[in-house]
Amino acid sequence: MEADLVLRDQTLVRRASQRRHMVFVFLGVAVLVLCAVNLAVGSISYPLGDILHVLANPGEKSDLQFIVWKLRLPRTLACVMGGAYLAASGLLLQVYFRNPIVGPFILGISSGATLTVSVVMLTAVGLKYTYMIPFLTTLAGMVGAYGVMVLVVAIAAKVRGGATLLIVGLMMGYICSSVTSILTALAEKERIKGFVLWGMGSFSGFKWIEISILFAVGGLLVLAVYLLSKPLNAFLLGEEYAASMGVSIRRFRLFILLAASSLAGLVTAMAGPVAFVGLAVPHMARLSFRTSDNRVLVPGACLMGAIVTSLCDLIARMWLSPVELPISAITAFFGAPIVIALLLKRGVKL
Repeated sequence: MEADLVLRDQTLVRRASQRRHMVFVFLGVAVLVLCAVNLAVGSISYPLGDILHVLANPGEKSDLQFIVWKLRLPRTLACVMGGAYLAASGLLLQVYFRNPIVGPFILGISSGATLTVSVVMLTAVGLKYTYMIPFLTTLAGMVGAYGVMVLVVAIAAKVRGGATLLIVGLMMGYICSSVTSILTALAEKERIKGFVLWGMGSFSGFKWIEISILFAVGGLLVLAVYLLSKPLNAFLLGEEYAASMGVSIRRFRLFILLAASSLAGLVTAMAGPVAFVGLAVPHMARLSFRTSDNRVLVPGACLMGAIVTSLCDLIARMWLSPVELPISAITAFFGAPIVIALLLKRGVKL
């Protein structure tokens, strides 16, 4: 009898592992397909063969070469990395607070990043450093994300209710939005236009220097998060259990907050506020992989975030072409129903 039970358990584990591998393969193929579609489809569509030829021969001079290398490829890579980083940020926050409806947008992290970026874009701060704007906005976004996260966590340490924490995050978002509105009212018209376009959320206009920053900073953070997947699993079971497993709770909590804030602030600083990806995608990954193991969820959520963001960006570009819609308006259609389902599901408590 015991041998049969062991054999059955081994069979179930093997089937679950095979299923997860199949999901990973499907997600990887979906990312590649969406990248190809985003490169080929636009106001002017091109055959995929021509796109591949241009990618293989970057030195050639042609209109298609300019469109692919200067416009579409940076945007495509930005969508992939931006979606992955927002998903990883949301996953970290949900692990930290052990709450499935927590994300960088709801907790005010994105609003904090928006506030500090508005200071750079709407005031005289960036005038003397125009050549450093990509670096300056990125730094400003991270500082704003850190600031709001520190305040929310400080308040969360004094209250235990999850609903209270969400309300605090929303209030922080309102405060940041109020200050941003005041700065907008006092700013010059030329700067307001650029900031309004940025605030609508878009992955258009990315330059290779910004792609390099996204890849270097965000890639290292996501790699660090993946390497610490086991401590994250222990943290899910409670701080006492994690401490018994040798995890330095204070340092690990600081790492989670810094990593989550950095990833959210990095994307927000460059692409503007992108709602619901960090909140909904981690839950989508849990449903797809049927596990809470962060060794699976970290790469799985990143792939799924890349898919959702790339698909939403494609819809935003093409739905009412040549008018481009704000990407947050599209991501809300994906994320809002998932959040509502979480709230209605039995056993989920705020």
